[in-house]
Amino acid sequence: MRLNLPGRDRRPPATSGSEARDARLTLSLSGTNLERAGDYNQRIVLQAIRLSEETTRSELARVTGLTPPTIANITKRLEDLGLVKPAGRLQGRRGQPAMRIVIDPDGAFSIGLNIDRDHITLVTLDLAGRIRSRQTREIAFALPEMVVGYVREVLPELLDEGGVDRRRILGVGVALPDDLGRIALPHRPAAYDAWNGIDLGELLGEVLPWPLHADNDAASAALGEVHLGNGIALPSFFYLLISAGLGGGLVIDRSYVRGADARSGEIWAMPDPARGAGANVQDTVSLSALYARLEEAGHAVDRPEALVDGSGGKDAIIGGWLDDAADALVQPLIAVNCLINPAAILIGGRLPGRLADALVERLNARMAERQLPVVAPVRRAETADDASAIGAAIIPFLDNVLPSESILMQAGR
Repeated sequence: MRLNLPGRDRRPPATSGSEARDARLTLSLSGTNLERAGDYNQRIVLQAIRLSEETTRSELARVTGLTPPTIANITKRLEDLGLVKPAGRLQGRRGQPAMRIVIDPDGAFSIGLNIDRDHITLVTLDLAGRIRSRQTREIAFALPEMVVGYVREVLPELLDEGGVDRRRILGVGVALPDDLGRIALPHRPAAYDAWNGIDLGELLGEVLPWPLHADNDAASAALGEVHLGNGIALPSFFYLLISAGLGGGLVIDRSYVRGADARSGEIWAMPDPARGAGANVQDTVSLSALYARLEEAGHAVDRPEALVDGSGGKDAIIGGWLDDAADALVQPLIAVNCLINPAAILIGGRLPGRLADALVERLNARMAERQLPVVAPVRRAETADDASAIGAAIIPFLDNVLPSESILMQAGR
């Protein structure tokens, strides 16, 4: 289920220092003089301020291509809205020192909710892109009423801890796997069918009384990477989300690509002939599959942290799973490299960092052995932890205050 999905903005790669930042801003934050495009220009300027620790009106005019009077009017509006604030004047220059402008982190907030088969996570995000608070609960196959109860229980503490002003919450992003109640995983109860066709707005409206935006969990994780992680430096990448299941997210030229039926990136469903007829990649590459292996060997594991707690002699089993997971991913990654030619393949999700690094190492070694036109490096995603919840929390900002292609299209009508 997807609600109110905004377009995606684009950011060129960073190289180093102020020149790299300026190039990124200049290429990606060009304003427009289209009729009725004032809202878009306002979003462009706000994004330019967000991507700079501090800036000035003259600098904003330079990187956006908008005129100084336009910049003056927009920054005044943004300041009146409480989204930016002055930070004193630059010192050590001739003439009247320019006023510095910075983002006001408390100017706007959003909430991100990730619902998965093994956990529920809530985060709050401020306008500067910082996580202000986090709550998570490890729970297997939480039913809809359990999710509502958990949100109702922890939301007051979540907002208080983050210093979140309820009046400045723009909305709630919800990330969850497609077909949440349909795909079979180990120990999935029959009652989990309750998620099939559920109306998230109706389910969560009472406990989260703000505009709701829902998206696939891998898409949300990739979106978070675009805006807060490697996406600032990488124009195109493929995101592998390893959680209870396996998901994929495709970003090309800093835009998330959904496909004709909004089902791009479904790497989990690719066949894995080495495991037998009817096997798919997710049967091996998922936390559910790893937990099942450990359970068969007498090791009860129900959360990622237990994979690296140094107890129970689990290392040999986990090492074997890492080898098998790398083998299972080789053919899908060959397809990704040959068909998409991404700048990188990023691994995120709930796999603990040490194990994610071990999988990255194995994949890079296996891919280096292949004779391909080009092989994208595999690396860990920067927003690996809580990636889906963080990415979901970005969506309300895109829908309300940050630039997106859909806003420009509407402005030009």
